[in-house]
Amino acid sequence: MSDVDPARFRQLLGRFATGVTVVTADDADGNPTGMTANTLVSVSLDPPLISLCIDHAADMHRTLGQATRFTVNILAAEQEAVSRRFAEQDTRRFEGIGFTRSDRGGIVLDGVLAHLECERVAEHPSGDHSIYLGRVVGGRANEGEPLLYYRGGYAGMARG
Repeated sequence: MSDVDPARFRQLLGRFATGVTVVTADDADGNPTGMTANTLVSVSLDPPLISLCIDHAADMHRTLGQATRFTVNILAAEQEAVSRRFAEQDTRRFEGIGFTRSDRGGIVLDGVLAHLECERVAEHPSGDHSIYLGRVVGGRANEGEPLLYYRGGYAGMARG
């Protein structure tokens, strides 16, 4: 049996709505870095673990490979512009973007729906991505609606 081609794979998975996050961490020089990701998965409740899949070609892949901690910022519905900014290949992603440092030193973007502070516990190369496991050691939830990604575009929640 042969694999499905990449275009069909994208089309199929495009029917699965996901939340949108910005993963942040300090690079080897202590500078804040971040990228948009929609691959957040809850792995375990005890201990509290999440996973992220990061492309080997992404700058964040190198950063997470050396970082001991990272933060997952879950974007609110009105943060599409933030998602687009961190999806760009521009190294000045943080210019004009408000953020604070948590008590643990995590980079928390202003206005997010929630954030998860994680200790990196494992990295598993898998195809053209690596799966990073993080143990959630802190975080905060705020009120609001999530930013969603569906069929190649941003979407909101329809409440019925």
